[in-house]
Amino acid sequence: MKFDQFQFLMENAFGESVGDGPPIVKYNDIPVERLHPLVLAYIGDAYFSLYIRTKMLSYEQNKVRVLHTLDSKIVSATMQAVAYKSLESELTEAEISVAKRGRNAKSTVPKSATVADYRSSTGFETLLGYLYLGKNYERLSEIVEKSFAVITREMTNTAKESEGKK
Repeated sequence: MKFDQFQFLMENAFGESVGDGPPIVKYNDIPVERLHPLVLAYIGDAYFSLYIRTKMLSYEQNKVRVLHTLDSKIVSATMQAVAYKSLESELTEAEISVAKRGRNAKSTVPKSATVADYRSSTGFETLLGYLYLGKNYERLSEIVEKSFAVITREMTNTAKESEGKK
């Protein structure tokens, strides 16, 4: 991020005056459908991470390192791609359209995932962000709960396969 962008953000994020800069537009003034897909993915990623961390507390409250290791695997691009591919047939046309916008958005792919998995996971996160900011909480809850079930099933199967190879 360039310094002037950072400075503008810092001055405006906390309500300080910028002088002659452009007015700040809150997301509530913009229809959710018009938000950039990577903005939606940013929110979707945060929501899914918080959902998973909260869900994990029902299983363990004391071993934070174990929780972190497990939730990192669950929210990884690879596992999110598995969840998205599994649930894609249950999505509405509008949801698929939003996910495709996220999947096709230009972004840098980290070394920890394949390009295909990263793109699918970005689409998944975009969908979650779209549902969250659109206040469609019932549908959002349905998708993340199904995603959690798909991911944990996949991780269990992978662990069993690894155990069988030993």
